[in-house]
Amino acid sequence: MSETPTPAEIIAGLVRLLTVVRTGADSFSGSPQPGGVGRVFGGQVIAQAIQAAQATAPEGMAAHSLHAYFLRGGTEGLDTVYAITRDLDGRSFANRRVVASQDGEPILTMAASFQRAEDGLEHSDATMPDVPPAADLKPDSEHRRELIARFGDRMTDAQRALFLRPRPIEMRSVGPLHWMNREPSPPCAMNWFRTIAPLPDDPALHRAVIAYASDYTLLGTSALPHGLSWFRGELTGASLDHAIWFHREARADEWLLYATDSPWSGGGRGFNRGRIFDRAGNLVASVAQEGMLRRRGADQSKTD
Repeated sequence: MSETPTPAEIIAGLVRLLTVVRTGADSFSGSPQPGGVGRVFGGQVIAQAIQAAQATAPEGMAAHSLHAYFLRGGTEGLDTVYAITRDLDGRSFANRRVVASQDGEPILTMAASFQRAEDGLEHSDATMPDVPPAADLKPDSEHRRELIARFGDRMTDAQRALFLRPRPIEMRSVGPLHWMNREPSPPCAMNWFRTIAPLPDDPALHRAVIAYASDYTLLGTSALPHGLSWFRGELTGASLDHAIWFHREARADEWLLYATDSPWSGGGRGFNRGRIFDRAGNLVASVAQEGMLRRRGADQSKTD
């Protein structure tokens, strides 16, 4: 039986996963998650895509936004190819289009915008929620172990493996977890997150990791008012699109608060928003996502 990897080894693996390899002037290859099964995590494809776009951006420009559409579910075990189109190289802004493909079929398209740093008018009316600090909260990994102890006999082998696998992102949830809760609750959630070990001092990598983590918990927010759970097999869902605006530099290896809410769901879709704050209360990024959200067993004839 293999030894459990150390946090540093897990983070080294995350850095390798999010480091794309240039295969041409405007083409890159992203590796699959080692040991991954089923569909590729959407945050992984977004993070690799922004890394590919960042590698072609003009010197001195940083990504300030991305807008992505998920076209097909990616398959674990396959490399993902990223093709870049350089739509604009201006004095202040640049734009890149990215098409991510597997086996010749596109699975994601993305537009990313870059800006040269400048001074400008500043304001922010985003107030960080008043929540306990991360140090006062139990890691979600402990909640998962407790869940295994209580409900492990009802889980499949795949569910147990998913819950117990080492993760590069540590999450600490504010308030009760909804994995087994059948009570409807308001469509909002708050979670602290950071990598489980320090990252290199590379702002582009930190943006990619924040993009990676931004796909956690988001779609699930729109399920909260309905008292339904993916864990109990009551829902089917998939991300349809994902947008991020990077407002200021932030480190993904320091605690960040992810406050999500869902103002609407209907028509087989759920709309979700996210705000990411640093510990000083600064808004560092905003996120929006719409996803397919259906009660399992409903008519699936219009999925594709």
